[in-house]
Amino acid sequence: MGQMARCCTQSLLKLVNSGLGMAGIGLLVYSLWMLRVWFRHEESAEAPIPWFIYTILGLGASLCVITCSGHIAAETANGCCLYIYMVFVFLLFVLEAAVTADVFLNHNWREDFPEDTTGNLDKLRNFVNNNFDICKWIGLTVVAFQGLSMLLAMILKALGPDIERYYESDDEYLPDRVPLLKNYVPPQSYSVSDPAYGMRHDAWSARMNSKINR
Repeated sequence: MGQMARCCTQSLLKLVNSGLGMAGIGLLVYSLWMLRVWFRHEESAEAPIPWFIYTILGLGASLCVITCSGHIAAETANGCCLYIYMVFVFLLFVLEAAVTADVFLNHNWREDFPEDTTGNLDKLRNFVNNNFDICKWIGLTVVAFQGLSMLLAMILKALGPDIERYYESDDEYLPDRVPLLKNYVPPQSYSVSDPAYGMRHDAWSARMNSKINR
């Protein structure tokens, strides 16, 4: 029962973690598209790349790294890997909450960000305003994936790793290590002797005893 629950939790964590990976890949594709558009302009070829492109690229790469660490943690069910994965997801959640609170609670939130010379920030803001319902559900889905991934990671941490999978075959281990795993009875050693030699030895001993008694 415990092994089945562990396998289901690992599969669900991988599935939810894949959603975060898809979001990261989407951000990477979007940032690479902005870079391509930026370098196509001759006047911007020698100008420094705007911060907005670097930010989107960094967020996408961070989500991909978190996804890889989540898959490793889900596969191994190692406590250290799960802790690192939960810390990464929590920090990402705090960053998203801080940016969302600043945008919705601060009317002058644009002053908190550097100037975007590409105009992509304004385009993104207009797109979000025009498709607010879709963007809202996408954001809620990503946040739900993050919360669910943390919950599944905590459940998997409580279940612990599957120790039996590392000992599927006893033939892979040396006999001196087997007593650490189970009650191992070492084979008894037998000495093979010649029966005829034993009979001659007994007869010779009997003759010597009879001579001594005389």
